[in-house]
Amino acid sequence: FQDHQLFPTRDVGANVAFGLRMRGMPRRDRERRVGELLDLVGLPGAERRAVAALSGGEQQRVALARALAPSPKLLMLDEPLGQLDRGLRERLVVELRTLFGRLGTTVLAVTHDQGEAFALADRVVVMRDGRIAQAGTPLEVWQRPASAFVARFLGFDNVVPATVDEAVATTAWGEVPVAEGTPQGACDLLVRPAGVRIGAPGEGLRCVVGTRTFRGNHVAVRLLPETGPALEAECSLRDAPEEGAAVGVGFDAAETVVLPAAS
Repeated sequence: FQDHQLFPTRDVGANVAFGLRMRGMPRRDRERRVGELLDLVGLPGAERRAVAALSGGEQQRVALARALAPSPKLLMLDEPLGQLDRGLRERLVVELRTLFGRLGTTVLAVTHDQGEAFALADRVVVMRDGRIAQAGTPLEVWQRPASAFVARFLGFDNVVPATVDEAVATTAWGEVPVAEGTPQGACDLLVRPAGVRIGAPGEGLRCVVGTRTFRGNHVAVRLLPETGPALEAECSLRDAPEEGAAVGVGFDAAETVVLPAAS
């Protein structure tokens, strides 16, 4: 659900304090706890504000504070940070993870934002059609996605059918090196953007630069090869080639992942 179920006849402070009052916490302790939680969610001093005067994102923060107030043993969250601006969302992810650990609170959070999930969780479960596609620690899932579906869900688009023979995978992009000991035969192959090396024309796979997208700490470059689907690469702003430029592309075996062949 996306309705925050706030009590419209109560102000912000009374909403957050509701569970504490039901448990019989003394008023002074309630007020202190409410103030701490409103500070946490970025609404300091908002105790007397009317719920109707809040934006959708502010209502979401009040609902989160109210849920945290009684220090529950199990907290179930549906897109808990979805309506918040990026800066607040990133701060809350760090602070909530610390808070949950300190309180010993078990949290089951559903989200489509993989970055949020990986930052918040000790364990990630990727779902597909109501079934578990992969489960593991954030590092395990990120480094070794279990299938092409999981890889694409994580935002990796460089996935193609391949056949591995020794330390080389034959793909629509030509031969791509893979790690020693890689399982042989038919598979899907993921090449992370960091493993797509852009060089001078004539060096490796010939490509044309389609678009460049600034991503803060790097530039995402979409490459159009002579053969095979488009490739996404990552590079620094200083090293990013111009749109329309002809370039050569190589691949880094350390950034390739062999996935089971799609059934």
